[in-house]
Parts: sequence; structure tokens; C-alpha cells
Amino acid sequence: MKKILLSFLAVMVAFSAFAQRQQRSQVEYATEENIFYSQNTDAYSLERCVLDVYFPAGVMDCPVIVWFHGGGLTSGNKFIPEQLKNRGYVVVAANYRLMPKVEVTECIDDAAAAVAWVFDNARKYGGDPDNIYVSGHSAGGYLTSMIGLDKKWLAKYGKDADRLAALIPFSGQVMTHYEYRKRHGGQELLPTIDDTAPIAHIRADGPPYVIVSGDREQELYGRYEENAYMWRMMKLIGHEQTFIYELDGYSHGAMADPAFHILRQYVKRRVN
Repeated sequence: MKKILLSFLAVMVAFSAFAQRQQRSQVEYATEENIFYSQNTDAYSLERCVLDVYFPAGVMDCPVIVWFHGGGLTSGNKFIPEQLKNRGYVVVAANYRLMPKVEVTECIDDAAAAVAWVFDNARKYGGDPDNIYVSGHSAGGYLTSMIGLDKKWLAKYGKDADRLAALIPFSGQVMTHYEYRKRHGGQELLPTIDDTAPIAHIRADGPPYVIVSGDREQELYGRYEENAYMWRMMKLIGHEQTFIYELDGYSHGAMADPAFHILRQYVKRRVN
């Protein structure tokens, strides 16, 4: 009897998964591009403070993923990751102003303004404002951690960072960003912690925090080790939902592709 019941349950699970895949494949997706999200009206803000929204048409209460591109805070442009398409998500990809035209604090402020815009507009695109995940690679991972751990950035826009479903940085710095160090007389390999370092804002009551790093032997500037320290400090301070993954064999640039699997699985668990 138990074998029959287990076989029946296995068939039902497989059928449910098949039905979900079929349903996703029948959904049409649309993209709205270059939506301005900032309160600033100078020429550079008008150029850079824009975002794209990729969404399943006619579907409601979807998980929302905000994605910040990498580029060392000095380069890069928004894009909708292929790994997040056609999966039932609303995906928002945001540009932000870049150094040296602005300071690091303005990069962070732009990221916060973009996420605040998502809180206010998620439902328009079928997204659930109570199920927003923030993620990004490298510099985007740094911005993810800053706006999620240092609550003042989102508070400026009347939003509570603790309302975020999770922070999922890919290979992001948690010390003071190396580009900021260089600009102010520091060195790339000399660790510094100031108010612009995510690790300066560890706290027990923050959103779930999922750290993903490349192989420690192939990462950039000791990125795995500083993230491992961040993980340990978050755990010690009492943040139980901090996790870390090291992707063996993947460099700083290559780690993003497999890291999306971790992001998707975490979002899937949260939704189901």
C-alpha cells in the first residue's frame, strides 16, 4: 500500500511540475524600457537613472527580482538576464550613475531609488510588492548589500529595507569598494571599512541574505574571503538567515551564470 501511495504521489508531483512548465510556456512576456525612476533632473541623472521591466502579461502576484549590473561602479549597462526570463518573474534591470562622474554614495542612492520605484510600481506589472528580491553581480552585488543592510538609503524614500524578501549578491564587495578607495588615495588590496562598506552595517534583523561567490582561488581581490567574513559576522550577530555558496571552478566573471540557479531556487522556495 505504501509503495502504491508513494508511486501516486510521485506521479502527481511530476504532473504538477509539467503543468507549471506548460503554463509558463503559454504566458506572453513584455518589456518596458528606459523608465525614469529618480528625483534628480540633471542631464546625467536623466541619462543613467532608467530601468527596464520584463513581466508576464496578464499574470498577478509574481515574484519580483531587481537586478543591478556589474562594472566596478565605473562602467556597465542594464540588461534582463536570460536566466531569469520566461520563469514567471517580474524582472527589473536598473542603470545607476557611475564613478568618477559621481561619488559612491550617489551610486548607492540611485540603487535605493530604483528599488523604491519597484515597491511603488510592482503591481502595475503583475508583481507582488511583498515578494521583492534584490540581486546583482560584482558592483551590483555591492549595491544590493548596501541598500538592504544600511536602512537609511531606502528610508530616504519612505521604504523599509526589511520588507525585502531577500538580498542575493553575486560576488559583491562587503568592504569599502575598491574604486572608492583608489579615488581617495587608498589601494585595491588594502582592506578598508567605512560607512560605505556593507560589513559596517551587519545586523540581526535584516532581510534574508544569500551570498554567492566564485572559487576562492579564482575570485577578484580576495572576494570570497571577505564575503566569508561577512557571513561569519552576520551569523555571530544573530542573523540566522545568512547563507554562503562558493562556486568551485568559477572565476569572478564566470560565476554569475551558475549563481542564477541558486537565486532561482531560493525564490522558488520562498514562493512555494
